[in-house]
Amino acid sequence: MTTDRTTGGAGRVLVLNSGSSSVKYQLLDMRERVRLATGLVERIGEETSRLVHTPSGGEPRERTGRIADHEQALKAAAEELAADGLGLDSPELVAIGHRVVHGGLKFSEPTVITDEVLAEIERLVPVAPLHNPANITGIRTAQALRPDLPQVAVFDTAFHTTMPEHAARYAIDVETADAHRIRRYGFHGTSHAYVSRRTAELLGRPVADVNVIVLHLGNGASASAVAGGRCVETSMGLTPLEGLVMGTRSGDIDPAVTFHLKRVAGMSVDEIDVLLNKKSGLVGLCGDNDMREIRRRVDEGDERATLAFDIYIHRLKKYIGAYSAVLGRVDAVVFTAGVGENAAPVREAAIAGLEGFGLAVDADLNAVRSGEPRLISPVDARVAVAVVPTDEELEIAGQTFALVHN
Repeated sequence: MTTDRTTGGAGRVLVLNSGSSSVKYQLLDMRERVRLATGLVERIGEETSRLVHTPSGGEPRERTGRIADHEQALKAAAEELAADGLGLDSPELVAIGHRVVHGGLKFSEPTVITDEVLAEIERLVPVAPLHNPANITGIRTAQALRPDLPQVAVFDTAFHTTMPEHAARYAIDVETADAHRIRRYGFHGTSHAYVSRRTAELLGRPVADVNVIVLHLGNGASASAVAGGRCVETSMGLTPLEGLVMGTRSGDIDPAVTFHLKRVAGMSVDEIDVLLNKKSGLVGLCGDNDMREIRRRVDEGDERATLAFDIYIHRLKKYIGAYSAVLGRVDAVVFTAGVGENAAPVREAAIAGLEGFGLAVDADLNAVRSGEPRLISPVDARVAVAVVPTDEELEIAGQTFALVHN
């Protein structure tokens, strides 16, 4: 995606990703598909709040000092945008697109936010307690700042609503599951949608003809099996806790571990929740959740880091194998997100030993650092292995613009 600044045409979309104590934002012009500015407000509510704003083609600007709440955070971001001639009062701004983590089964497409839509997002808070409340705060703040603009929710779960029931259902009592909305929903959907589509383009084939295993590997991590552009299986479930080993989350675990911790260790439900979501995964195994630091420790012979890395890779291999079986035919395995795009040793280790699946990595291609989509498999490989940088903000902006522009 080019980053040349443009101001022509009424096609700007502001993308907001609101966390519990942070707001990430990007302003994009979707007529030219260019990024005009990016920013991050972090540590909201603390004395050490920080805003970093970067205009396209310009140097980052930073301001520090307490930013009390999300309203102040968005107002500060608006001031920075205005300083670049990109004010939120511009008639060229046509919509604000919001990343919303959990949309349940009701929302399978980007949706203009109404009172009824917001109420449904609130009803889903019990299954996304770490994410949806922050998303709601961002929506309400943006509505107050620009009540005249369409506000659009783009849901992390939407891409995964195409999963068949036999993949989405857990094997528990149906009435209990339905009463409490218990099923696999999946997350990182905007990334999986964008990356699977870009992979088909990289292969020079129609999306409908390509089967892809997408490995979104960041601090949060998930895998998906995508057949002809439609998700048929994904690793995260009712919440983003299930699946791959992550930075601080356990991923797959015997459910009885929770009962054991309550009965034998005397831990409360909240304590177990914190353990599995914030004190497990890589950080629980070796004390670090930064893959660069873990690899440094591995190279120095650190046993805990080596075990953590081996467990991480073992889980990846299991999912590659399982999703190969689900898809029947795999055209590409693709790595994306922070770890997937940058950690060559992870890619090499995850594919090593899978030659029987038609998978291999070319060491020289794998070592190349690039921000462009690229193949890292040998030219004669039966299954392509690729690195495709994700762009969730562009995906959100594109879906938002398509909805309000039609």
